[in-house]
Amino acid sequence: MGTSSNATAPIARRRRVFYGLGMELKTTKWEAADGIATLTLSRPGHHNAWTGRMHTELRHLLELADPEPSVRVIIITGDPAGTTFCPGADSRALEGHVERGGYDAGTPDDLAEPGFGVSPEFDADFAFFFGLQTTTIAALNGAAAGVGLAVAAWCDLRFAAPGVKLTSAHGRLNLPAEYGLSWLLPRLIGHGRASDLLLSSRVVLSEEAAEMGLVNRVIPADELLDEVATYAARLVASVSPHSLRATKRQLSIDSIRPGPADSVRDAQARLDQMTTEADYREAIAAFVDRRAPEWTGAD
Repeated sequence: MGTSSNATAPIARRRRVFYGLGMELKTTKWEAADGIATLTLSRPGHHNAWTGRMHTELRHLLELADPEPSVRVIIITGDPAGTTFCPGADSRALEGHVERGGYDAGTPDDLAEPGFGVSPEFDADFAFFFGLQTTTIAALNGAAAGVGLAVAAWCDLRFAAPGVKLTSAHGRLNLPAEYGLSWLLPRLIGHGRASDLLLSSRVVLSEEAAEMGLVNRVIPADELLDEVATYAARLVASVSPHSLRATKRQLSIDSIRPGPADSVRDAQARLDQMTTEADYREAIAAFVDRRAPEWTGAD
């Protein structure tokens, strides 16, 4: 997808300010058009392996994009030249932990905080995905291990090419289950299946992951990005911007509610508000006229 100056002008302005502070994208790529942004993990000479710099850029881009009404869906994928989605931490970074005698994230103290402030439960690495208002989709065009698996798992949806390898990998490195996967995976695929994957750190292929529910769908490799983009475009065209944001927020907040009553009350409050909005009137008019709606995006 190319970059549309109209669709991404607010982000472009803010990125110029960011670059003026001496930061540029070295480990990621960013494209946006027609409501859909693609964030590519890009260290092709290192199979898109994770570094502190990549972590910093990912958080920065998500913080810029999330409040922008022009960005409705974010697709996260790996640079195809790197042959994986993300195989986990760079081997040199792992060696560095040994040399320094402990873990060093390699990130600055002033990391961007996308999704922070919605709930304290989401104010942490990767848990912040649940604080975002923008729908995120992982397009797994290659292996995802360690932190690569975590990035994909925290996205709202996951689509994968056939035969893609997925693993937490931590057990083989004398590490704990990382980045909240011990909380997240049981909620995605059930306690038994999550225990299997995390206790063994075994590799599963995308086909088995789809049977578990960890992957939403397996798509031929040469069609993956086009199919994911088409899916995202359907969300942009057929679902009102406010409904998409509200439903994502409901799914996130309800994951930490103790029971359903608060969910029902929250849904009713949102219903009372959203039925007063212009896009509700447009939705009803479009339904009656049997035409596609023209969303305003106004709350």
